[in-house]
Amino acid sequence: MATLNLVEHADKVDVLVRVNGGGMTGQSGAVRMGLARALVSLNEGLHDPLRDGGFLTRDSRMKERKKPGLRGARRGVQFSKR
Repeated sequence: MATLNLVEHADKVDVLVRVNGGGMTGQSGAVRMGLARALVSLNEGLHDPLRDGGFLTRDSRMKERKKPGLRGARRGVQFSKR
């Protein structure tokens, strides 16, 4: 709702969203950006306020890759004296 409230379109558009995959935070971020992109395609004048609000920016964080010889990205095997 933050995207719609920023540009005062909360009562002017109907939204139906279906998402799958990822987690709760990733899905909510995808919905926010998709809704912002849809509003920009509807009205080009909304681009600047949505960009300033951070709604058109993708979260670029990704899972770090597993390295060879380790159990995960950084976790190694447990040291054993015996």
